[in-house]
Amino acid sequence: MNRRFVLLTGCSGGGKSTLLEAWNERGFATIQEPGRRIVAEEMAGPGDALPWVHMKAFARRAIEVAISDLEAAQFLNDIVFFDRGMIDAAVALAHSGGPTIQEILGETLIYERRVYIVPPWRQLFAEDAERRHSFDAAVQEHHRIEQALDSLGYLRRELPKVAVQERAEIVLQECGVL
Repeated sequence: MNRRFVLLTGCSGGGKSTLLEAWNERGFATIQEPGRRIVAEEMAGPGDALPWVHMKAFARRAIEVAISDLEAAQFLNDIVFFDRGMIDAAVALAHSGGPTIQEILGETLIYERRVYIVPPWRQLFAEDAERRHSFDAAVQEHHRIEQALDSLGYLRRELPKVAVQERAEIVLQECGVL
């Protein structure tokens, strides 16, 4: 079983997808953010599970996708980088009136203990067709994620606001793969 699951999370619009792309270009296994994939599918289909239409349905679907991603990643060798995942989905579901984060995730750490967080970075943030919330809403979500990580026993490592390649190098060095 692969236990080199590294989670990248934090503020929406903080550069996570770009960072994941940089690792992918270097040949590392990466798992794209469940939320963006769900929004793209929903916008092409019924639209019932869009976060701005029905947040609880969206969050439940994000948990399903994150579970599927984790199951698929078990068969990948070496380190796997995740753009968001189960914790983010659990935070969204709890915030929308679902079960608590602990009820959803239990006691076991899913990802490596050190989780990488991108901080709020207004210059990178942009609303688009798939991201319809404000920067302030993104910052509030960021704080909920940080609180969840703390309560679950993860160690937060906030990445500096530097160029994507420098961020990528920091994480790869700290993960021992450079």
